[in-house]
Amino acid sequence: MDLEFTLEERSFREQVRTWLEENKPSEPRPKSDDLEQRNYDLAWQRTLYDNGWAGIAWPKAYGGRELGTIAQLIWFEEYAKAKAPYLGANFVGINHGGPTLIARATEEQKTFHLPKILKGEVVWCQGFSEPGSGSDLASLSTKAVVDGDQLVITGQKIWTSFAHIADYQELLVRTDPDAPKHKGISWVICDMHAPGITIRQIPTIIRGAEFCEVFYDEVRLPLSSVVGNLNDGWSVAMSTLSFERGTGFMAAIIELTTTIEELIDIARHKKSPDGKRTYFQDDEYRRKLLSLKAEIMALRSATYRAISRNMRQDAPGPEGSILKLVMSDLNQKLARLGVDILGIEALAFGGSHRDGGVSTAAWLGSFSGSIAGGTSEIQRNIVSERVLGMPRG
Repeated sequence: MDLEFTLEERSFREQVRTWLEENKPSEPRPKSDDLEQRNYDLAWQRTLYDNGWAGIAWPKAYGGRELGTIAQLIWFEEYAKAKAPYLGANFVGINHGGPTLIARATEEQKTFHLPKILKGEVVWCQGFSEPGSGSDLASLSTKAVVDGDQLVITGQKIWTSFAHIADYQELLVRTDPDAPKHKGISWVICDMHAPGITIRQIPTIIRGAEFCEVFYDEVRLPLSSVVGNLNDGWSVAMSTLSFERGTGFMAAIIELTTTIEELIDIARHKKSPDGKRTYFQDDEYRRKLLSLKAEIMALRSATYRAISRNMRQDAPGPEGSILKLVMSDLNQKLARLGVDILGIEALAFGGSHRDGGVSTAAWLGSFSGSIAGGTSEIQRNIVSERVLGMPRG
């Protein structure tokens, strides 16, 4: 593995940095109105597309630039450093649905959906979790019955971000109830405007009502909406989750890197409770700050290593679970340390956990990282079984 960037890659980084600095929106993303958020997110995605910055690694045939994994990595790094807008409603389409379609969809499916995602014409959401099936994804029970050339879907999904403003959904359904639970699942492109779909928003204390419940009452979708083969949805879903833990991790890691530097700077100037020295002059706090910085640097190097390995295989491997596990833990430790140092001032820093930085909202939001996308407990099981080769407990 070579961690040095080529002259061409460094030049590309400079182009990205310059363009983002000159063109990122000056107006912040709306915080409350759902339609305004959708319009803002899609407009920014269209701006990226029109200026050649959408789909850095996506095939040219579908509107991307096909510049490869390293260019995508550089884009994520510089995007985070520039504090460009959170992807918001575009997140699933850009980081989940799109890459999965590239890897597993038919040519017809790719040609229809991928350009729409890149151009900011549609919003995608993810229909994986259910009330009784979260981290144990294979236990899902939403069913789809084949009826001629259609699927008839009945069931419920939950914690579906942006479902209320989405056009399409990556949906997991059980198509063979008699098969082993990993074998009878299909990955389906669901039209969110199809008859029989009911959506209820779930208000939370820090996120507004971004989360939703989705109910399916004999929803009919064409059989051609299945991605991959019927009953092979588990392997397609693993592609989806693996891409989430690929280069997309870099943006979050850069945010951690930026936040620890901000916190160290705060600690250098803020007086500790005894009023005699700064927090950074306190041996215990200095040790915590510098230890966290070292751990974040190690995580960044490990992510580079994983990306380098993934460039030589068809899809990201299970080591993504290790990265996800470590990052969730570091995010919580960093957020908590920030609140400890800032004290009551943490209530005024930042607007929400999406804004990054140091704040009470960031600390509260950090707990979701050990649940979303698979709990830390499930990640440890994956690491023990698929990385270390240990038997099931």
